[in-house]
Amino acid sequence: MTASAAVVAPSAAPTVAQSFEPDESRLVEALRRGDESAFAELIDRYQAQLLSLAQRYVRSRAVAQEVVQETWLSVLKGIDRFERRASLKTWLFRILVNQAKSRGIRESRMVPFSALEGDAGEPSVEAERFLDSNHDRWPGHWASAPASWSQIPEDRLISRETIGCALEAIERLPARQRLVVTMRDVEGWSADEVCTALDISDANQRILLHRARSKIRGELDRYFSAA
Repeated sequence: MTASAAVVAPSAAPTVAQSFEPDESRLVEALRRGDESAFAELIDRYQAQLLSLAQRYVRSRAVAQEVVQETWLSVLKGIDRFERRASLKTWLFRILVNQAKSRGIRESRMVPFSALEGDAGEPSVEAERFLDSNHDRWPGHWASAPASWSQIPEDRLISRETIGCALEAIERLPARQRLVVTMRDVEGWSADEVCTALDISDANQRILLHRARSKIRGELDRYFSAA
């Protein structure tokens, strides 16, 4: 799923149970037997995603690589204790997030996710897109309503330029919004997986995702209006 497509029309996300890999049992049992090929398969499957996520918590790619290595060591040490209350993927990324958060806090780079409640006062849409509350006819109404995308040709909605605009908008988001929308709309995580991996409530996940998508849509509105 592309970031722009998710912002336009987010689809229903799968549950954690639905997101289990079909061969998860085989992979878990092979890892418990110490099968090196199973471990290599797991690395091939998730290394790039783990590194991308770790880089959102720490100062450099080198440190992020160390965090990923620590995560793999923890997986090897803890696979016998994996109880399958979540998918193997979610368990793996939860380990990564815990490792990365600890390193990030030591580096004074990140605000713990426990501070999310304090984000509640931020508006989802920029104030300048509304008329002033003292407007003589339409106080508080849209100054320029969001353009309908139903008339925009589909090939333009999914063009490389549009996707690039959406990805640039994601990179400009506040860190927590960027992390959640990247996991949901770029990497295809379900809401339950994000909540479990980041140890946040569903309400916080929905607030962050809504604000992120609103800001990205605002950027795309401006992009289409200017073209």
